[in-house]
Amino acid sequence: METATPNNQGKPKEQGEVFSQEAQDFFALLVRVLRGRRFQRGLLDDRLQISVEPKDLEDICRLLKEDPRTNFKILLCIAAVDYIDYIQMVYVLLSPEHERILGVKMDLSYKDLTVSTLSGIWRAADWYEREAHDLFGVDFKGHPDLSPLLLYEGFEGFPGRKEFPFHEYDEY
Repeated sequence: METATPNNQGKPKEQGEVFSQEAQDFFALLVRVLRGRRFQRGLLDDRLQISVEPKDLEDICRLLKEDPRTNFKILLCIAAVDYIDYIQMVYVLLSPEHERILGVKMDLSYKDLTVSTLSGIWRAADWYEREAHDLFGVDFKGHPDLSPLLLYEGFEGFPGRKEFPFHEYDEY
């Protein structure tokens, strides 16, 4: 991951990734808003996205919400995805004022499934984080209540993970 700089034109794009002028302008704005914080730009289908390190997530998300140039006031969704080697967290943000949606991604190693809670930034993060904790075992540092949301107290394992055995499941 490179530090975002105003001259980000030399950054290689992933294969097949084409940034419109509007996307390039938005990424240039993010460089100014995030003032030297590290992120990688990309596309998620046709949506703009950035990838960040877990240690930077809370700081970056707070800036994205509070800066009037971005104004991402709404957290639409948090999704956890098991890629066997790591779990990827995807945060989908909405700025109604600027009519823009942004995906924020980060990868968590199975060795350390801990990340700061965003429930102090967006109240909507509360239940999404509890769901990710129940199903994938992600620990949200600073979360006010990680009690089970979907599972019962004492449930063993994480049924969202690909490694979870479904012994009594018969597909018809």
